[in-house]
Amino acid sequence: MRLLPSLESPLGSWLLGSEREGRFKRRVRIQLLLTVFLVSANVIGVAILLVLIAFVVPGPDVIREPQFRLANFIAVPIYVALALVIGILWGTKRALKDLRWSREGQVPTRKQQRRALATPWRLTVIQFFLWAVAVVFFTTLYGIIEPDIIAKVAFTVGASGIVVCAISYLLSEFALRPIAAEALAAGGPQRRRVGTVGRSIVSWCLGTGVPVAGLMIIAIAAIIRDDVSVGQLITAILALGAIVLCFGLLMEILTAIRTVTPIRLVRRAMQRVEDGDLSAKVVVFDGTELGDLQVGFNRMADGLRERERMRDLFGRHVGRAVAERALEDNPELGGEERNVAVFFIDVIGSTTLAVNNPPKEVVALLNRFFAVVVEEVDDHGGFINKFEGDAALAIFGAPTELDDPAGAALASARRIMTRLKREVPECEAGIGVAYGRAVAGNVGAHERFEFTVIGDPVNEAARLSDVSKKVPGRIAASRPTTDAARKSESKRWCSHDRVTLRGRNQETEILIAKDFSDERETSPAEAAKSSQY
Repeated sequence: MRLLPSLESPLGSWLLGSEREGRFKRRVRIQLLLTVFLVSANVIGVAILLVLIAFVVPGPDVIREPQFRLANFIAVPIYVALALVIGILWGTKRALKDLRWSREGQVPTRKQQRRALATPWRLTVIQFFLWAVAVVFFTTLYGIIEPDIIAKVAFTVGASGIVVCAISYLLSEFALRPIAAEALAAGGPQRRRVGTVGRSIVSWCLGTGVPVAGLMIIAIAAIIRDDVSVGQLITAILALGAIVLCFGLLMEILTAIRTVTPIRLVRRAMQRVEDGDLSAKVVVFDGTELGDLQVGFNRMADGLRERERMRDLFGRHVGRAVAERALEDNPELGGEERNVAVFFIDVIGSTTLAVNNPPKEVVALLNRFFAVVVEEVDDHGGFINKFEGDAALAIFGAPTELDDPAGAALASARRIMTRLKREVPECEAGIGVAYGRAVAGNVGAHERFEFTVIGDPVNEAARLSDVSKKVPGRIAASRPTTDAARKSESKRWCSHDRVTLRGRNQETEILIAKDFSDERETSPAEAAKSSQY
């Protein structure tokens, strides 16, 4: 089985399942893992005890001498069996009581959170108590039989108990990671039971401290006692040295895995954010400083999602180009002169639509209408400066500069009219297209302003939109607009008429798109009727 961290699992290992699995399945999984881990830890402890007392620590031979047979084959097995049963039942009862809120699907209180995060320590305390009793019981029992063996038994049983307690804590913390994640997800500051430094100390005690202490005790015993041979001393040193090498390496690996797993999961989530997936989130399952890292990432991701939501809303309200410019630069009141193309599109017969249809249907129709307008304006590099009821003003050449703003506006108008006839035939509109010099910038007050374009092209486009309702194709462009466009676009337009626009003294030459030049011209009476407001 692969016990190394798994980036595919939100909890860092496939053994722990998913944080979304059912509560009954989670309870069975955790109970099984805890039982297997704690029993395995005690089996390892017993094995270490036998090796130490039989081959490593100098002194009377507990295994082979006949006076110890009654204790070896009756007292020891009975206590070990009772300790395992008591440990399992006691630990299960303790865990069920502390984690009842999880089984019942409740949100934990602060006190329940602290108890949940302290459960690995509580289970370790149970193991410590049982092994402490073993130290007292076995030391007393074997000391009655042979007083010279008291130190040997006390050291070997005590050292084995420390190893079992350390392993039990590490494995219990791993098995209870889903519970820790659920408790930490409830929020609120948590008082740490042990940090990364504490974990390192535990690993050092198990992998280095206990074996080195054993070597020191054996050296002292060799000095005090006269019956310790050189061979026994060499055997003890070699055996404890092997334990230091093996268990020290094992503990370093386990410590590294516990430290690296949250970091790797956060790093993977950061990569997802970098790739544009702002939904990335990590499960917080560590109660140490590494858990703070997980929480920090989730808060950062929440902030990015909120910022992107606001950016999206901002862009929808003022236009993507204006929003990007405002976010990149510090916007100020005022503007600059530019050559821009403008078109004004207005729905024909909006009053009739409002009278003959329910308001919701009118709004739905206008949304379909504006969807076509916005899509084509965006595709041609312009932006919708504002919506005015059933009309819209589009700007080409500001705030984003275009190589051919006039051509883009004319092409966009043609595409819009073609699509409206096909996709929204029940909604007719007229488009006026103009080109010229205007001021583009922010207008308003420091507390509230908007980006807009002010100048003659805007006024002319509005007047041309009225004229467009009477011409074939319902698109009216001024001569300066087609002259400013590239030849590939200007050749698609032809002269239609010369009119004096409202508010002007000179005539304006009107051009229409050749694509629609064969359409029937709307009579003045029809145009007046359809444009009533």
